[in-house]
Parts: sequence; structure tokens; C-alpha cells
Amino acid sequence: MSWGHAVSTDLVHWTQLPLAIPQDDKNMIFSGSAVIDKDNTTGFGQPGNPAMVAIYTAADKATGKQSQALAYSTDKGRTFTKYSGNPVLDIGSNNFRDPKVFWYEAGHEWLMSAALSDQHKVTFYSSPDLKTWTHLSDFGPAGATGGAWECPDLFPLPDPANPGKQKWVLTVNLNPGGIAGGSGVQYFTGSFDGTTFASDDKPYVPPAGTSLGSFDDGTFHGWQATGTAFGTAPATGNLPGQSTVTGWVGTGFANSFNGGDASTGTLSSQAFTVSKAHLNFLVGGGNHPYVADTVPFGTLPVGTVFNDFSGATYGAGWTATGSFASSGPSTESLPNQLGPKVLDTYAPEGEIGTGTITSPTFTVNSPYIDLQVAGGNHPWGQSNPTAVNLIVGGKVVATTTGSNSPDLTWTNWDVSKYQGQQAQIQVVDQNDGSTGWGHLMVGDIVFANAPAKPWDNQTSVNLVVDGQVVRSATGADSENLDWASWDLSDMIGKQAQIQVVDHSTGGWGHILADDFSLSDTAAQSAIQRAHWVDYGKDNYAGVTFNDAPGGKRIMIGWMNNWDYGGSIPTSPWRSAMTVPRELSLQTVDGAPRLVQTPVNQLNQLTTGPSVHEEKISVPAGSAVLPATGKAVDITASFAAGTASSYGLKVRTGSGQETLIGYDNKSGQVYIDRTKSGAAAFSSSFPGVQTAPLAAAGGAVKLHVLVDWSSVEVFADDGKIVLTDQIFPDPSSQGIEAFSNGGNAILTSLDVKQMKSAWPSGSTQQ
Repeated sequence: MSWGHAVSTDLVHWTQLPLAIPQDDKNMIFSGSAVIDKDNTTGFGQPGNPAMVAIYTAADKATGKQSQALAYSTDKGRTFTKYSGNPVLDIGSNNFRDPKVFWYEAGHEWLMSAALSDQHKVTFYSSPDLKTWTHLSDFGPAGATGGAWECPDLFPLPDPANPGKQKWVLTVNLNPGGIAGGSGVQYFTGSFDGTTFASDDKPYVPPAGTSLGSFDDGTFHGWQATGTAFGTAPATGNLPGQSTVTGWVGTGFANSFNGGDASTGTLSSQAFTVSKAHLNFLVGGGNHPYVADTVPFGTLPVGTVFNDFSGATYGAGWTATGSFASSGPSTESLPNQLGPKVLDTYAPEGEIGTGTITSPTFTVNSPYIDLQVAGGNHPWGQSNPTAVNLIVGGKVVATTTGSNSPDLTWTNWDVSKYQGQQAQIQVVDQNDGSTGWGHLMVGDIVFANAPAKPWDNQTSVNLVVDGQVVRSATGADSENLDWASWDLSDMIGKQAQIQVVDHSTGGWGHILADDFSLSDTAAQSAIQRAHWVDYGKDNYAGVTFNDAPGGKRIMIGWMNNWDYGGSIPTSPWRSAMTVPRELSLQTVDGAPRLVQTPVNQLNQLTTGPSVHEEKISVPAGSAVLPATGKAVDITASFAAGTASSYGLKVRTGSGQETLIGYDNKSGQVYIDRTKSGAAAFSSSFPGVQTAPLAAAGGAVKLHVLVDWSSVEVFADDGKIVLTDQIFPDPSSQGIEAFSNGGNAILTSLDVKQMKSAWPSGSTQQ
């Protein structure tokens, strides 16, 4: 990993320059920042020619250790020289990265914020010369802590409640654990005294309620435990072999790690009457949700095992090409693995290996083929696939791929219409691993009478009414317990039971739970309580420019998500950056909140005639609007009328559409990209991203930037922002208004065409 380099005079048109800071034999060059050392505190510059100094994380290739280092330029950043005294800050950690540095005038010193990623902390240092650093303080854990903290940024903004004064903002990226799933960026407001950042957020106090189980008297207090996982009494901390557990309330909590992840069991409450609208509780541990219609772990589909890859070779008649020509099954212990071996295209050359492994021809004599698959999510039909294909008549008639996971999961093909025909199964690996998970694993293949049912692998908290699971929650692969809440308003008066279930024997095969209570008010999780820079899926690692003209604070983020960042169907790059956004604070519901607006410089891309319409009635359904385009700037204001939800559809055509809407009942603005175009590259890509938005009387204002492969939504003048990638066909350029459950009024609409920021024919375009 090295530092690339691009320059711009207007934040819109960018010129790519040669590599700025290359990796070397010892270190990769991770994230950081750069400053102009105008007072020559480092001695790197000359009078009249101050040095540009980059402060970056040097990631040791051999040890994984991360330390902070310098490189400097005296030719306006065109070339950089690594400082001979590197590293300048080394605390011996493998999780210490992403230094953001600025000049703190009040202390006449440089200040650094950096991430202690695995501790969910931001650490602050000061320096007189960028070479010698003194530790000041740490902030965190706080807010959302569901993933590693990265790329922090500390900066002041005008305080809306105190004219002439400043409020400090600390942004922190995390992966995973974002509000929309995967990676995201949160922020804190507070004060900074030159040493310590103090957040405005107060400690969370959950709603009061009627206790159903707090586990604080040394017993399960009437709850019944079966199996061995929960032991005979509540835990009072982490159990032998378990990482540190945090977040429980009081003395004890339910912990199914007795005997490690391999143990199983259930902890069941006494029956109770649902008497309040919400059931609140703490939950942690493994992320293995309850799934209906499962079978016990290890159950094989009924049928004939075609191959379990348990031998020294792939089997009689199987052939292999490329890297796999002389390979055979691998001895492994993957989650859900049945036999001693699996087919794994990681062998023998690692991720870079490519080729095929093909079965002998067979006659399809069962209605289903059930198979276990794990590994890379690179579907057939896209570039560089890792896939298992069924070939009939020389054509691929069924296919499956992995889920970027080592967990072998059952999938099935309905082959009833091919019964009696000749077929082959072929494993294809054309992926070199450069984007991650460049291999595929296959377990048992069964010619079956029915689709394989999923195994009951849950680590979950379930609410059972009339013998049926009606609500369920699971952990987040974390030893931290966080608040969850179920809305039970439709079950008042019914008899119910809580079951804490551990049926998982693999990694994160345990569940943590505590402090169950019925309440009139829903508890909020840390993710719900956190403040989010962006509620969409695709905004990460955003940092701001120091000392921008006019005192503006401008942020740019990476428009992607680590859930699928290496799999999106773009080449040769992986996504783009968000548009630059000017930041400010406004008082919302009595508290300072971040507001974002696209920089004015984007207006220079406006081209051609614009469209302006007013008071368009939108009946239930969709109404085609008098504008089209694949790169447009839309400002739209809606009144609800009788509609339950309403909004815009963009990039429509050929069955494709991306919805930007508002739901009156939930009070949420959303992007729905379930039909936006190409999405098969990742199961976590299609979906709906939502954000809370108070709409007085149903009036909603949306500013939407639509590009060839993205949508950026600034709702209510930028108080709420959502950013999503989309991959529609180039011909899908329609724009519509929609309304559900009644009529809506599009009170005003402005659509401006936007030209490309790149010269015609450039690779960036």
C-alpha cells in the first residue's frame, strides 16, 4: 500500500500525479495527513519555501506493527523524501494508525489525533516540531464500538448556541459497526482544552421498567437452563478462555461460554403476560440469527452423496486445470465442515491460483442438487469469478458462489427440469485474490429429494408466543452487551416466554444477555444513540482539510463500504470519492448537530437547460417527470397529502430504479437500491438505508446528486445525509415521482443536468 496523489484548484477538477509516497521492502504506507510547516519547525524547509510534511502510518510487513512516520516535500508535494529518523512515534502496537495533524494556535504546537483501533479509542499527542511527540490523553470507548476505530479527525466549528465561540467536533470511522451495516463514520461534539476532548453526550440511562430477569442474586431466578452452555448460575465476568466481556448491568448476566464455543444450551424464562409496549434487554456474543424452518446442526439432506472430497484425490473421473492440475482435497476444519477434507482452491498456490475442477459426466436423477459452499463472493457472469457451476448441454444452467466467509453453508439447485440429462459440476476460480477472498471451498455435494434446509446454528434471544418465535435478536460478534428493544404493542395481554438459545458450536458460538424488562419506552442501542455523518452505506474514511479558504471546513470521504469494497463491478478502480461537503453545526432539538452541503464549486458542472416544476400531484403509484439524466442535480420539496410514503425514483429503466423516499409512519428518509441495477456481487449490497427525519406536516425537502454510479442525498438542507453506490445500465436515465397509500404533492422540482468533471475520453470518466 502506497500513497497516491491528486491535486485540484477547485475541488471538482482533479489531476492525478505520480505516486507520492511508495511502500518499501519494510513498510506499507497507511493513512495519515499532511501539513504545511510554514514556521519550519521541522527544519525540512528553507526561508520562503516551507516544507509540506506528510505524517503517515508505517505498517511493518513482517510484524504488523504500526508506527507514525514522516515524509517531506520542498517542491509543492511533487516528490517526497522519507525522514531518516522514522518512526517518530512508536508505542509497539499493531493497532495504532491514521494520524491527523493540525497546528493548534492556542498552544503554539502541533496536535495529532490517531486511532487505537482495537481499543475503540482516539489518542491525542502534541509536538513542537512533528518529530518528538508527547501523549496528552485518550478518548473512548464511546458511541458506536461495533468495529475497529479508524481515521479520526478533530476540528472546531462555530458554536450555533454561542455566537463568536467554537464547538469541537471529533469524527471517528469504524469498520464494521456502521449505522447501515459494514463501515461508517460517526461524530461527537464537545470541548477541547488543548489536552482532552470531552463529549457533550451524557451517560445513557435506559428506560425504567418491570424486571423479568436481571441475574444479580447469584441465581437464574426462576429461569431454567438446559444443556451445558449456561452453567448452573449467572456469570460475573468473562469465563475461562473468553475475551473480556463488557456492558452488563449489575452483578451477573447470562453467558453461554461455559465450556467454550462448542457447548450448547437454552435458558428459558418463566411465562409472563405482556403488559407494556416494549421489551428491553442487553445482548452480546455471536452473530448467528434465528432462522425459521431449520434442522439440527449436522443434518445431511436425504439423498445420495455425490462427493464429500474425503479421499486423496477429487475422485474418479474428476479433472483439474491450471493451478489445480496436480492438487487434491485439503484437510481443514471449517465451520460446518462434515468430513476431514474439502475442495479448496486456495491450494496449492494460495489466492493467486486459478483454474477449474470438473466432475465426470453424470445423469441428473434427482430433483435437487444440494451443496456446501464457502469462500469468495465473485459470482459467475462477472469478471474474475469464484463459482460452482452446473453444466448441461455445454451451458451453465445453475451457479452459486461464496459469501466472503469460511463458513460452509448449504445451497441448492432445482434441477427437476434437467432430470434424465447429462451434466457436470465445475468449480471455477479465475480470481487472484487482489480484491480479497480469491478462492472457493466446497464441502459435501448431495443428489437430493428436497432443498437442503439450513442448520440451526443460532445464538439468539427469542420471544415465544403460542409456541412460535415472534421476535428475535442476536449478538454482533462482540463481547460487549448492548441494548436491544422489541415493540410488543400488538401483543399486549398475551402470554410469552423468553428463550436465550445457543445452538452454535463454531466461532462466536455463544450468546450474552442481561437485564430484561417490560417498559413503556424503547431502549436505544449504541448505534441508535450515536451521531452519524452519513446514514448511507457508502461513505468511509472521511477527513477534512485544514485551513481551507474562508475558514471553511470541507470533508471528502471514500464512497465505498468494506462489506463489498473489493467486489463492486468497476475497473480499474474501486469506487470514487464523495463530493466535497462543507460542514457546519446547527442546533437541532436543543443539541448541536453536523450539517453538510455540497461545495458551491460543483455548480460549474451545470450544463444545458434545467427543469422547474411546481405543484405536481402524485397519485398512488408513479408519475414520470419531465427530466432525465444519469448525472443530475435535483432539488425537490414534497407535501404528504394522504400518502404513507413518497419521493423520487432516479436512474429508472429496464426494470431498474433507485428510490429516495420518506416514510410518514416511521419518520424516516431512505434510499432503496434493491432494484438499482447490478447487485449480485454481494448479498449485503441490495437493501434500504434509512435515517430519522422529522418532517413537520409531512413537508420534506431533498437535495439529490445523481451520478453514473452513485446517489448522494442531502435531506432538510443537509441535516441528514445518505450516500449509496448504484450500478444501473447506462440507458436507465428516467426520473419519476412516486406515492404509496394515497396521493402526495411535489410542491417544487428543480433538475439541473451535470457534465462530467473529467475530460472526454479519460479513463476516470
